[in-house]
Amino acid sequence: MEKGECILYPCYFNAAYTRAEGRKVPRSLGTKGPVLTDLERALKKAGVAFRVEEHHHPAHWARREGRVVAEWHESKSALMKKVAQKLEVRK
Repeated sequence: MEKGECILYPCYFNAAYTRAEGRKVPRSLGTKGPVLTDLERALKKAGVAFRVEEHHHPAHWARREGRVVAEWHESKSALMKKVAQKLEVRK
């Protein structure tokens, strides 16, 4: 990973997860069962450059859900909030 990049996993935005299970955004900003294509769509809407990788979250290694690496020079929490606001809500 280069400087100015942030890694995002779908589990960060899953409203069904607790913080201990990997959710990083407030439940009110989360969505039900987000997948990698949801993150891709949200990043495109937000105008953030990114690439997709076939890696998995260490805590969810069996799920093989992938991740995105976004070009971002601000805080990771700001990026997660921006992406969460662009995600289509499935509650």
